[in-house]
Amino acid sequence: LRAKADSCPTCAGAVPAAAQDPAAANAQGQLSVTIYNGGQALVQDIRQIAFPAGRSRQEFPDVSAQIRPQTVSFAADGTAIVEQNFDYDLLSPNALMQKAVGETVTLLRINPATGVETRERAKVLAVNGGVVLQIGPRIEILRDDGMPVRVIFDKIPTNLRAKPTLSITVDSKGAGTRAATLSYLTGGLGWSADYVSLYDEKAGTIDVQGWVTLTNNTGTTFDNAKTLLVAGSPSAGGISSYGQPGRYRPQPAGPGNLRRAGTEAAPREQLGDYYLYPLSERTTIANAQTKQVSFLDVAKVSAQKIYEFTLGGFNNMTEPMSAASVIKFSSSREGGLGDALPAGTVRFYQRDLRGDPQFIGENQIGHTPMGSELGLKTGDAFDVKVKATVVERKEIAPRRWRSSMSYLLTNARSQPVTLDLRQRGLDWYWAETKVITESQKSERLDADGVQWRVTVPANGETTITATFETRY
Repeated sequence: LRAKADSCPTCAGAVPAAAQDPAAANAQGQLSVTIYNGGQALVQDIRQIAFPAGRSRQEFPDVSAQIRPQTVSFAADGTAIVEQNFDYDLLSPNALMQKAVGETVTLLRINPATGVETRERAKVLAVNGGVVLQIGPRIEILRDDGMPVRVIFDKIPTNLRAKPTLSITVDSKGAGTRAATLSYLTGGLGWSADYVSLYDEKAGTIDVQGWVTLTNNTGTTFDNAKTLLVAGSPSAGGISSYGQPGRYRPQPAGPGNLRRAGTEAAPREQLGDYYLYPLSERTTIANAQTKQVSFLDVAKVSAQKIYEFTLGGFNNMTEPMSAASVIKFSSSREGGLGDALPAGTVRFYQRDLRGDPQFIGENQIGHTPMGSELGLKTGDAFDVKVKATVVERKEIAPRRWRSSMSYLLTNARSQPVTLDLRQRGLDWYWAETKVITESQKSERLDADGVQWRVTVPANGETTITATFETRY
């Protein structure tokens, strides 16, 4: 049995004046929407309101269902706010039935064999995992018995709304129609950046298109809105975990995607510490919709593919492991993308022998200033491998150890490759670590790691050896 909630066609006059017409046009006025990363937005809605003199209750339907009522700001000449309420109990079959507890409804049953309709008045006793009804002297449960049933309600409860509605009681000095500005913060509106990057390995370049991806899960459509995107997430008053002292040192990790932060100012408007990305035209942001707008289109940006492999400590590897395939590029003005990059996903494509672009991997970036150097892993190499071996480890003095390592780098490709081999864990567990000998000069990255940039010949291999002295 599937119960359907219908408003009674003969009871239209019984619908309270306060009830909304679900088919009414969008009541929003002139909209401006500022959207932040992280699913928060500022909505400013200017509507023309006919205010009577004295106190009156003004209703604002078509606000976000995720409005934060405590952030509402209302301004209109000659008026003052007395009280505000947000009605978020929306009209639905389940809500109608819940509100009908204790009330009387009409059950309309249709005999599927004869088509004959029968009507009965029933009192709704409870709606707890099912509907319990009193029909005359008997108690029934509305259940699925193959008989089509419709539930007809005499009226729509005054506290159920067809649309999310904010009501404000105001005190007006005089009657007249004038502009009223409603501003509020809401969740459910967010944006991120998506980048489509076509990599040309032979030319050593990438073509990049940047797309703003808007998402709206507020329950409300914002019509013809002037839209401004802010690259940043203003603090919502929470307590950040950054900067808190930890009991243990972090585990050794590979390099991040941002290799060097830029120092160039991007040619974009800023608001405090945030960059602004205004959409050139007003747009409609429909509820439950994802919308994309282009904001970046740059060709022939210098890029280099290299391979990387990071070891977290002095350990034997039982078998060779794949190196990471990484594409490096810059967001600088000269030779780079020439822009600040909002956080998002970078997807890489490369043309095959037939000239068709094929997907080769993706990675995430955070908010990236202009002039930055990035290295994004696209995947694990099929034919570039590394195997580390502990050749010898011995105690040379109390609390001092010497570890000799050998790293075998193999390349099954028909071209030579460049591989950045990183040994981490130098300052993770040990109090001090020194490189005593090495077959190729390394670069000290920081207290915790060193790096060798190694050229591995085509269809060949290279061995790197190093000896480390550690102290507890």
